[in-house]
Amino acid sequence: MMSKTLNIAISGLNNVDSPGPGIPVIRGIRESNKFESRIIGLAYENLEPGPFMHDFVDKTYKVPYPSEGVESLMERISYIHNRENIDVLIPNFDSEIFVFIKLADRLKEMGIHTFLPTLQQFEERHKSNLPAFGKKHGIKVPDSYPVTSASEIFDLKKDQKVDYPLVIKGIFYDAFIAGNSEQAAIYFNKISAKWGLPVVVQQFVKGTEVNVVALGDGTGKTVGAVPMRKQYITDKGKAWGGITLDDPGMIDYTHKLIASTKWRGGMELELIRTADNELFLIEINPRLPAWVYLAVAAGQNLPEAMIQLATGENVSPFTDFAIGKIFIRYSFDMICSMDEFQKLSTTGEL
Repeated sequence: MMSKTLNIAISGLNNVDSPGPGIPVIRGIRESNKFESRIIGLAYENLEPGPFMHDFVDKTYKVPYPSEGVESLMERISYIHNRENIDVLIPNFDSEIFVFIKLADRLKEMGIHTFLPTLQQFEERHKSNLPAFGKKHGIKVPDSYPVTSASEIFDLKKDQKVDYPLVIKGIFYDAFIAGNSEQAAIYFNKISAKWGLPVVVQQFVKGTEVNVVALGDGTGKTVGAVPMRKQYITDKGKAWGGITLDDPGMIDYTHKLIASTKWRGGMELELIRTADNELFLIEINPRLPAWVYLAVAAGQNLPEAMIQLATGENVSPFTDFAIGKIFIRYSFDMICSMDEFQKLSTTGEL
């Protein structure tokens, strides 16, 4: 028998060509047979599709970007909580995770539960800190360096610390492979203009990219983990199709990493498997990824489990998943009314 309905606030509703995880997370929650849910969308822009997807989102509120100030965001969340009595809040963008980690205790005092990494976990897995992270936890990572100018990239090459090709990465999103110094400078300028500094320079590792979505309980136990290989990648580097893998080595790798870090919350591991079958960690995203519904369809409802953990329930780890499940992402023209758009634009609510 299901318990009371949980009011769950969720961000990341930009289900476009570079989709946020919000709608896939909501799909998993909606399929739960453990609890009923009322979904409160947190939108940053008027044209995010999620607010207009009424089968998934019951009510939407505009919220200010974290860059506008912690107190401004907290004031808005307090207003929404007074209206909706939020039980659980799940932020889904890398750029907002830090702020909600800082606010977690204040939210808990209000009765709003979260299930996020600790500040230390969040900080040490940053792209710029990846070499130290790899050394601490005994895993292989490419050489990585934070830089604040294009000239520093040239110095790294001159000092023979790196060699082309290089991967030029933003602190939150975007990555480009540079084959020479001219491309490196172009990508540095493009990424720094969009995401700020530092920009991360990472040695390119040749191999096959594979990914794992996982959930850690905060004590070192892995609640669930599903490996995937991208079948189709967009020009933004996003998976537009993928397949679950029969790869015990990747599962064991994930269990060991979560045990070592005592990771709390969702994560996505981005890995490169080399020709000699070695795994290099190139990135840890500190939240469930946009392809998380593949894990749900394969038998591991990680969004549901995260809600249970956030509300203090005991969750039994998932032990298996369906191999060979494929997801294929597609575009869909959703028709909305001007009245709804104007309401969200003018009142900040829908």
